[in-house]
Amino acid sequence: MNGVIDGIVELEHAELLRHLGRSTGLPSTLVSKMVSEMLAYFQESVDEFVQRRHQELRGRGLRNAQIWPLLASEIEQRRFATKLSERQLRRLVYG
Repeated sequence: MNGVIDGIVELEHAELLRHLGRSTGLPSTLVSKMVSEMLAYFQESVDEFVQRRHQELRGRGLRNAQIWPLLASEIEQRRFATKLSERQLRRLVYG
């Protein structure tokens, strides 16, 4: 995340950042970065996740026939309370 976002995270979650710093002994910059990454992870929509993961898996050389079942499984294991068919996944990626 960029510095502006990190600054907002620091202001909005100052007590959490202090607590995590005290309890872990990690430097405040690292704690702030970790909280920023965690917030970004939970703000990603299912559409964004599907498009990002599809691109990552294609980049690793996987074919769509391998990707669709993998994506469907990953969605069920993550925080998304949804089950998507192969057709729905294709529509999210290709429109």
